[in-house]
Amino acid sequence: MALPAQPVPIASTNQKSKTSYLFPFILVTSLFFFWGFLHNLDPILIPHLRRAFSLTTLQASLVDSAIFIAYFLMAIPAGMIIKKYGYKTGILIGLSLFAIGCFLFVPAANTMLYAFFLTALFIVACGLTILETAANPYATILGDPATSTQRLNFAQSFNGLAAFLAPIVGYYLILSKDPLKDDALAAMTENARTAYLLSETSSVKLPYIILGCVILIIAAVFFFTKLPDIRDKDEQEGQKGFLHAFKHKHLTWAVVAQFCYVGAQVCITSLLVLYATKAVGISDKQASYYSGAAGLAFMSGRFVGTALMQVVSPPKLMAIYAVICVLLMSVTIFGSGILTVYAIIGTAFFMSIMFPTIFALGIKDLGVDTKPGSSLIIMSIVGGAVFPPLMGYIADVTKHFQYGYIVPLICFAVVGWFGFSGYKVKNVSS
Repeated sequence: MALPAQPVPIASTNQKSKTSYLFPFILVTSLFFFWGFLHNLDPILIPHLRRAFSLTTLQASLVDSAIFIAYFLMAIPAGMIIKKYGYKTGILIGLSLFAIGCFLFVPAANTMLYAFFLTALFIVACGLTILETAANPYATILGDPATSTQRLNFAQSFNGLAAFLAPIVGYYLILSKDPLKDDALAAMTENARTAYLLSETSSVKLPYIILGCVILIIAAVFFFTKLPDIRDKDEQEGQKGFLHAFKHKHLTWAVVAQFCYVGAQVCITSLLVLYATKAVGISDKQASYYSGAAGLAFMSGRFVGTALMQVVSPPKLMAIYAVICVLLMSVTIFGSGILTVYAIIGTAFFMSIMFPTIFALGIKDLGVDTKPGSSLIIMSIVGGAVFPPLMGYIADVTKHFQYGYIVPLICFAVVGWFGFSGYKVKNVSS
């Protein structure tokens, strides 16, 4: 039940303790799947709520803002919790908030208040912030430091599996079989329109109730499992503040790169269904299939990328992939027809390795600054709140949805620079 009295230094880990990391690593890897599932319901949730509440593209993008602003606000408190109480406590608190937020979708649907949905998503995201702050660095240290990047990419591959499954679940449980157009809604009586919109908002309850219950079960398993409290040897010698971590130039650039990458990912994945319906003219149902295809590409990219890292260095592979993503975004902006959707699906494949690779490279050799550094990188996930509204604003102002994709194009260029140069570790004076 209780954590070991003395933390086990990485430097002194023997073969027996390495073997004991297997079940904790499996448990931690499950977290990547669950928060990935939550995030990848957004491409279904956004157009659904947009129609139910008659939202503009900018207003609909606030779904992402409600989630990712929590990463900015909660990352440092999450780091403090983990720093003081350890990874296990942080994970349990994160899972609890995750479940509470899921259950709040029930009153949100009953009241038919868009702000209530955003509040529920914000609470969920507060839990996810703590989980990601704990799970990402924990996955890198549950084993050989030399393979930390590959190990984190493998764990994140299950995030990709969730990206494939979530749109399929959303298709059957959230989307209407025959959604009404705006003109049909306007022609309905007030009572009929209210009843229809209530049925639309109520359809989101079941998937989130099920997800909340599963998360509580996972929390119980974590509670009754003894997890190793692994700490770097340097970390045991003392702790320093968050600002000290910025002395590591590669961490600073990792924060910038992650800020841009998450912004690009959210722009692409969360708005894919909306893009396909607006730019290509297909239905929500058809678009959800392409969203699932993007999830499959994302998952495949994680597994393929992890394998390729055996022969190509992680930063070099990421840099090459970023250049390819820039080219694919150019097709999305200036192309036409279904080809542009395929370009987005291709981008999902090549961007898949970026988050875990940036994270692992960013916290490399931080020593005493590992936990603060982890919090700072998680804080940079706020890019997911910043860039989608900017993209939506460009789309609304220009009346051309495709032009908004200049935003992720620029973001991928920044990630490419980090892979070519910004990742390099330089010695830091204490």
